[in-house]
Amino acid sequence: MKTIHLSHPHIPVPDAALSMAIGYFDGVHLGHQAVIQRAVQMGKSLNAQTAVMTFDPHPREVLGKGGVTDYLTPLSEKLEQFSCLGVDRVYVMRFDREFAAKTKEAFVRDVLLPLNVRGVAVGFNFNFGRGAEGKPDDLSRLGEGRIQVEVVGPVDRIGLPVSSTRLRQTLDEGRVEEAATILGRPYSLAGRVVEGDRIGRTIGYPTANLSLEEPYRIPATGVYVVEVLRGEATLAGMMNVGYRPTFTDSDPSLRLEVHLFDFSGDLYGEELKVAFLHRLRGEERFGSVEGLMDQLRTDEKNARVWLSRQRGESSFTS
Repeated sequence: MKTIHLSHPHIPVPDAALSMAIGYFDGVHLGHQAVIQRAVQMGKSLNAQTAVMTFDPHPREVLGKGGVTDYLTPLSEKLEQFSCLGVDRVYVMRFDREFAAKTKEAFVRDVLLPLNVRGVAVGFNFNFGRGAEGKPDDLSRLGEGRIQVEVVGPVDRIGLPVSSTRLRQTLDEGRVEEAATILGRPYSLAGRVVEGDRIGRTIGYPTANLSLEEPYRIPATGVYVVEVLRGEATLAGMMNVGYRPTFTDSDPSLRLEVHLFDFSGDLYGEELKVAFLHRLRGEERFGSVEGLMDQLRTDEKNARVWLSRQRGESSFTS
């Protein structure tokens, strides 16, 4: 998959006709996937390469509609998911005030047509152009018959429509299994292992302390069953997301600490990808270290039982 970073008005000379899915696609959930899959199908019928156009940074940051501090899929993760969907190329359009000021007519005339876009797939709630004035029907009209437009309707899961807003809510409430039904895969984040205070190893549960290198949306505090991708190996474990209230800390900060089952070794400096499978419990404060140790043993038992009941397929193979 080829990634092209665009900054208007610098639009590259096209070398192929494109069937393009357009959207911000934070999460790349099942609704987004349906749009991209429609672009793939159109590409086959139009003899065109499949492309995705996404935007960076988030339009809300530029338009002053509230700061965006975290993402369901930071750009690097988003590109990885696009690649899994069979996309040939991704256009990452820099979203700045100049681009935001473009009219709907100018977007089609100055961006889509010069890129030799012959097919466009968008979601039912897609807007474009200055003031979000453009609607899906405008794409076809403004393309003057040169662009085939397909609008993908809402996708439902568990009786509710799939959306990035709903996905954020499930993560904020720790409902990671529902999040997986929205995504079509477990929610995951990636980070690098940094040195902690080594308390875990003194109580029999050594942990890898994860420092995020991208601004991921972090699920609610608590203890989770997880799968961890380390290079080509997939390892099972449990992760604590929280502030460790049992221990005195003059400056408590949110920590991501993963304990890998049946593993020993040095992970410092390595990058791990963690998939959240199931929430065991919320964060608790214990009256003693012994009480915490008893609970951790129970957590491990419950996690292993939960894992044994699931299929053996890795969460990272989809």
